[in-house]
Formats: sequence, structure tokens, C-alpha cells
Amino acid sequence: MNHDLQQRFELDGAACVIDAIRTCAGALDSASVCCGHGTDNTWDESVQLVLHALGLPPDSPASIGGQTLTPADRRRIGGLLQRRIDERIPLPYLTGEAWFAGLRFTCDHRALVPRSPIAELVLSGFQPWYAGSEPTSILDLCCGGGAIGIASAVCFPEARVVLSDIDADALALAAENVRQHEVADRVQCVQGNLFAGLSGERFDIILCNPPYVDADDLAAMPPEYRREPPIGLGAGDDGLDLARQVLDAAAAHLNPDGLLLLEVGNSWLALEAAFPHVAFTWVELESGGHGVLAMQAQELRQSAPLLAYTGPEAS
Repeated sequence: MNHDLQQRFELDGAACVIDAIRTCAGALDSASVCCGHGTDNTWDESVQLVLHALGLPPDSPASIGGQTLTPADRRRIGGLLQRRIDERIPLPYLTGEAWFAGLRFTCDHRALVPRSPIAELVLSGFQPWYAGSEPTSILDLCCGGGAIGIASAVCFPEARVVLSDIDADALALAAENVRQHEVADRVQCVQGNLFAGLSGERFDIILCNPPYVDADDLAAMPPEYRREPPIGLGAGDDGLDLARQVLDAAAAHLNPDGLLLLEVGNSWLALEAAFPHVAFTWVELESGGHGVLAMQAQELRQSAPLLAYTGPEAS
């Protein structure tokens, strides 16, 4: 370890928790780290870092800021800060946990850090987009570590949920999270390429946050994103390799009153350009984020000729 950096991150001047948070935020700012894995600013990231290092819950009251730090506390905080800056590892990979829809999930390099704005829609009961009766079957397609589907299972305790992903490592992490949240009686993990392995199955709601980063954005991504599995990010030149297939096949896996929620992020403009005659409905998100479309089963069926996929990997 570089001696100068070691001295810098010992936090000798931090007498209490709020001092440590200020010191960490200043160091993260100076190092120009990228905050995009659960926070969007260095202050919130520093709060999470310090609280985790001290073994304190993320919802600790503001009064905790005056708690005195021991030398051991400062060493733990400094060590975590050191790795965050030197190695550009997303903080949830360092802490081993991420929060999504108010729930704690185990998080590591096997899947992307959960951060989809679909969390807001899960917590709102998918309203006003879902017009059917209480959903009893939900699919989390391209589930990664399973956060979206598991959060749905928690919010809809009568629903059966399927988590599907092509990546066995991601599914192994999802299975751990299923056990952690004690929903194994209602949540099933299925390995397959998109709808492969789901033949004949229909759902009230399909939630899909597939890889959607286009080639230009992928090449320009900060180093923190390069710590995540590439299979979960890139989706061809325009970012739509998987989205096209999902739009083509989803109707066959939805019940008559079913709903597809598909996230394409920055590639939403490319999607509009690729299907100029399809009237996509883009969800307005109060908690931030963009590029989530809502399509009811009837809309997908009516648009089927326009959405037909003829690419090399149609499922």
C-alpha cells in the first residue's frame, strides 16, 4: 500500500462519526469517484460507507453523528475508503449489501448492483399501469441478483414469482437472496436465454431490466461499472439487442390483462427510432431514473407486426 495514501486515509482528525463522513466525502470528491450504484453523490455514499464500517444500520438517526470514534473505528473506515478510491470498486461490492425497494440484498460481483427505478413501480403496486386484478404471477426477466422479483414477492404475498437469467452465477446469488427473504415457497429460479425455459408459461406482470448499454456508452463508462459483469451491461451497437427480443416475445407470456415493464435506460431514444410507428408509453418516475416503458398485453398484441424480431438470436 502506498505510504502517503495510507497516512491520508487513517482519519486521525476525525473525532466523531460526522467528522468521518465529512472526511470521506472530501476524499471521494478529490478522487473524482463515480457514484452510481445506489447513491448519486459523495455525501450519501460516505454516510453508507461510514455506517457500514461501524456496524451501524443505514437508517441510524442523525444523533449518531456525535458518536466518538475509536482508533479501530478510524482504521476500519480508512481501509474501506482506501479500497473504494484505489480500486474503484462500487461500494455495495465492498460492503456486500445493497438496498432496493426498502429491502436489504446480498450483493457481490456475480451480478449488477441493484439500482433499477422499477423499484418505485413495485412499491406503487404497478399502478396505474396494471389494470388487472391482484397479480398472482410475476416474472423477473434478466433478474441478476433477484432484487426486482423478490421485492415484488414481498409486496404481493400471494403471488408466485419466477426469476430468470441466462447467467448461472447471477442465479446463484438470486437464490441466496430468495432464502434470505424467506420466499422460497413462492419464488422459483429458472436459467435460460430470455423466455427459453418458460415455454407455455403466462404471467400477470413481466418485469425486465435487461442489458441495454449501447457500444458508445459502454466504452465511455467510468471504471466502477467495469467492476460489474459485462454480460449485464452491453447490448450491441444501439443497446437494443435484448429489448427487441423481449418486445417480440412478451405477449405470448402475458395473461390477457397482463403488463410488461421494460427498462432500456439511455437507449430509449434508440428504441423510439427503431420502432417509429409504435406508441410507447414512458413511465414518469418520481424517484429519479428514466427509460422504463409500460405496455399492456393488448398493446403488445396489436403492435406485434411492428415488433416482430428477425435477428440472429430470437428466442
